Amino acid sequence: MAPAPTESADAAVPTAKLGLRERKKIQTRQAIRRTAYRLFEAQGYDATPVDQIAEEAEVSPSTVFRYFPTKEDIVLTDEYDPMVEQSLRDRPPGESPVTALREALSSSLSRVYETDAAETFQRIRLIREVPALRGRMSEHSADTAQVLMNALSERTGRAVDDLELRIVTAAMLGALTEAMFSWVDSGMSGDLEDLRALVARALGVLERGLTL
Repeated sequence: MAPAPTESADAAVPTAKLGLRERKKIQTRQAIRRTAYRLFEAQGYDATPVDQIAEEAEVSPSTVFRYFPTKEDIVLTDEYDPMVEQSLRDRPPGESPVTALREALSSSLSRVYETDAAETFQRIRLIREVPALRGRMSEHSADTAQVLMNALSERTGRAVDDLELRIVTAAMLGALTEAMFSWVDSGMSGDLEDLRALVARALGVLERGLTL
């Protein structure tokens, strides 16, 4: 994932069949998010108040909070869970859960790269560097975990609340997070293939049974 077009994360979601009202909502969310990222890059996350984001996005602060309940959510909210879920459901049924997720993430990363790699780079870096974002991320990770558990439940035949399923899902999300943070710590060097290789390496640790 390297510099890419200026479309936002919402561009990964098909809009052709959406009504006018929904398309306008997406456009507003895009405008707020693009403005916020531009300001975060220019003056830093902590130095950028929501009022300034609203003013430059030409919306009211209440509108910002209607789309993003907290300032942290501007960075943490995305539309990728359904894409990863579908990619996971499309994997061959004989694959192990970790292998299926690895391949689903690889496919999804390619789509994210094509949509807006630059924004994704910035998002990962901000999460790594801003404590408030990492604190809020746990709530978003819980939502993602539920999505993955639903898909993995269907693949394995286990109940959604099965303890072992929950542990595997949590471990995979943890491995993914550490891969992203490792990438930031290394200077975010390389391109999409380098990032995909790093994610594959992280999940490979789980595939081989957590051996060192």
